[in-house]
Amino acid sequence: MESKIEVLSTVKIQHSPDLYKIVDALNRTLKQKDLMFGLALDREEKNTAIFTIYRT
Repeated sequence: MESKIEVLSTVKIQHSPDLYKIVDALNRTLKQKDLMFGLALDREEKNTAIFTIYRT
């Protein structure tokens, strides 16, 4: 069985220490809708986070 992950949207936002809480809540709430959310620090700009929405 092959699992394909599709990127639906990516946005750069100002990093905040509590952003992971939002991503965690979204993942827990919407996983049954085949949605997954990711958060990463921008490699060039450490004050910027990259928020990504995926369909699994």
